Amino acid sequence: MIREYRTIEEVAGPLMLVRRVEGVKYDELGEIELPSGEVRRCRVLEVNGKNVLVQLFESSAGLNLSSSKVRFTGHGVELPVSRNMLGRVFNGMGEPIDGGARIIPEKSMNINGTPINPAARHYPSEFIQTGVSSIDGLNTLVRGQKLPIFSGSGLPHANLAAQIARQAKVLGKDERFAVVFAAIGITFEEADFFISDFRKTGALDRTVLFINLASDAAIERINTPRMALTAAEYLAFECDMHVLVIMTDITNYAEALREVSAARKEVPGRRGYPGYLYTDLATLYERAGRKMGSEGSITMIPILSMPEDDKTHPIPDLTGYITEGQVILSRELYRKGYLPPVDVLPSLSRLKDKGIGVGKTREDHANTMNQLFAAYARGKEARELMVVLGEAALSPVDRLYAKFADAFESDYINQGFYEDRSIEETLDLGWRLLSILPKSEMKRIKPELLEKYWVESAEKA
Repeated sequence: MIREYRTIEEVAGPLMLVRRVEGVKYDELGEIELPSGEVRRCRVLEVNGKNVLVQLFESSAGLNLSSSKVRFTGHGVELPVSRNMLGRVFNGMGEPIDGGARIIPEKSMNINGTPINPAARHYPSEFIQTGVSSIDGLNTLVRGQKLPIFSGSGLPHANLAAQIARQAKVLGKDERFAVVFAAIGITFEEADFFISDFRKTGALDRTVLFINLASDAAIERINTPRMALTAAEYLAFECDMHVLVIMTDITNYAEALREVSAARKEVPGRRGYPGYLYTDLATLYERAGRKMGSEGSITMIPILSMPEDDKTHPIPDLTGYITEGQVILSRELYRKGYLPPVDVLPSLSRLKDKGIGVGKTREDHANTMNQLFAAYARGKEARELMVVLGEAALSPVDRLYAKFADAFESDYINQGFYEDRSIEETLDLGWRLLSILPKSEMKRIKPELLEKYWVESAEKA
């Protein structure tokens, strides 16, 4: 029997104090019924004897303390899940907002999930093709990996997120692939962009969209990524699908955490964020992976905009500790008009060597990747020297490296948001660019591969 309480004592922003309650647990879902019959939801944040502090999912405006009733459901926040979620759009609380019927659930799952036992994890090793050369060729994504994208204010991370969601696929097998897309704290304009883009390209049919707007309550923003990950866990581990989870923007999520922490008068950590920010982010990121005994997998691409482009800011800093690398977007490349503006040198995928090679991509992948990195780094140095000393001061080889760096940016990195390159096209393009340099400079490629794949400049022309 669910008991109702009329003992609301205080409301302060998103928090509400209810006294003299019994049997209520931490993180339990509650409902507040107003005199008008309207029902608003809340979640238990703190239990102190018979007093509980709850957090409101909706606004506290119009809440009459003396005549409103509170009841607790006996369970945490749950998401009704079903295979029919694919192709649907939900808000941050898992309610359909696309005008369609409510989901008939096969079951309801607690949105906090359970961490994967490290001993029950498979090591990520299978290549995922995103169709983006700067990721596939140089910072390869593998199934079960967590690879964040570090962006900055005004950079086109939303377009890159939509491109990856459209194009991503597992190669080599006819396996079921799905995308769970969580948009956290975005504007209505951005929400409209994602929904219309996925509908127009047909990507929506294999995508579950969770949209949380900037005008929604902070607590909904905290729940949105958990809703998305719960849907992903159902599709991956109970429907045996390969699921790519894209979450943008994690910075908005962390700001919501800070807002709630400040309302609770908790002792702040770095830059005002709660001291448990690392732990909280880990509870999200560590839900990705591959389980033994399950055909499915969850691969995660969290996207975050670094305040003031600062990589040492707490959000990117802590994210970098938990995840397996990062893809960094460059403001300089964006100013040049190169899209997507991925800065490949500071970017890193720690598992890239596990997902490439014979049977996964191609035998020459590792060698060409290393050679492209080395050549581009030397080419950028040559360009900087050219600015200081003038082109005449460079050796003929250094001038070729500078030419290579320009061509690498304009042809390899720059591909636009609607070009889907296969891994073979990406590798062949890398060989064509390397042919700008003398064959004697190919010091990171095995001789037998060099003979097999080398493209002379004359042949190319």
